[in-house]
Amino acid sequence: MTNATNPSFDLAHLGHVEMLTDKFEESLDFFTRVYGLKLSGQDETSAYLRAWDDYEFCTLKLTKADTTGVGHIGYRAASPEALEQRVKVIEESGYKVHGWNDGDLSHGRAFRFEDPFGHVFEIYYDTVWFEAQGDDVAALKNTASAFEGAAPRRIDHLNLLSSDVTEFKRFMETCLGSRVTEYIELDNGRIGGCWFTVNNKTYDLACTEEQGGGNARLHHVTYATDQREDILRAADIFLQNGVHIETGPHKHAIQGTFFLYVWEPAGNRVELANAGARLIMAPDWKPIKWTQADRMKGQAWGLKTIESFHTHGTPPVKK
Repeated sequence: MTNATNPSFDLAHLGHVEMLTDKFEESLDFFTRVYGLKLSGQDETSAYLRAWDDYEFCTLKLTKADTTGVGHIGYRAASPEALEQRVKVIEESGYKVHGWNDGDLSHGRAFRFEDPFGHVFEIYYDTVWFEAQGDDVAALKNTASAFEGAAPRRIDHLNLLSSDVTEFKRFMETCLGSRVTEYIELDNGRIGGCWFTVNNKTYDLACTEEQGGGNARLHHVTYATDQREDILRAADIFLQNGVHIETGPHKHAIQGTFFLYVWEPAGNRVELANAGARLIMAPDWKPIKWTQADRMKGQAWGLKTIESFHTHGTPPVKK
């Protein structure tokens, strides 16, 4: 028999992403009024946001800063015991460790560590469940809160940039117990991109090769919609509100997601995506390899990937 491709399952799911913005009020207006996230709470430096069916208090922590990009990435552990077990693995891994912190408005104590490229991760178990009040209470009891329009349903994934995707792959497999579901192998033998999951979703994090010369940069954060039509309606909403639509709506070849990419006011790239019902159920999943020739064909239905998609990340690279 072949071995299981992710034998740990210590981590339950991607919990939240901290996004940095140097245009806080404009970014907050975009994410709440235009993009359709809900504001759960706010402190001196951050707004705590979530999609209408995210059970946690926060899936996007929007933080005031003098730059843009990603502050940290949070994963929720499967249990208190799994948290301690994964911390032990990370401490023995040789990767940079920040140690424990007390958490914030959205979760309890968390353990932070860092990949070789400067992206900060944290894992936690104790979390704050969102409790809807008043008009936010959903009519259906199995829905976390009410919603309007084409608002996204839940956080889906994020994409980070690194100068060595192979080394990032080793970090994800070692520290998070992730497995690879799909990847790009370039003609020169380098891995150009990897898609990772800690559970049965097709992916919760992607890493692609940095082509803009930066460090610890964010490519995009993605929320999922119920259906493709939500994304088509969202495109009209973005157009009406003067939001920069970078590419889409269209369908990715890799992972097969229907997508739309925009830039929020500070320049961070944000995606709406619909993944359909695709799950990775096989415990011995065989990662799908895409070649450079495959990628040169463009996206699933022939749309060529535009140049900014390869070069734009946050924070921007100083010339």
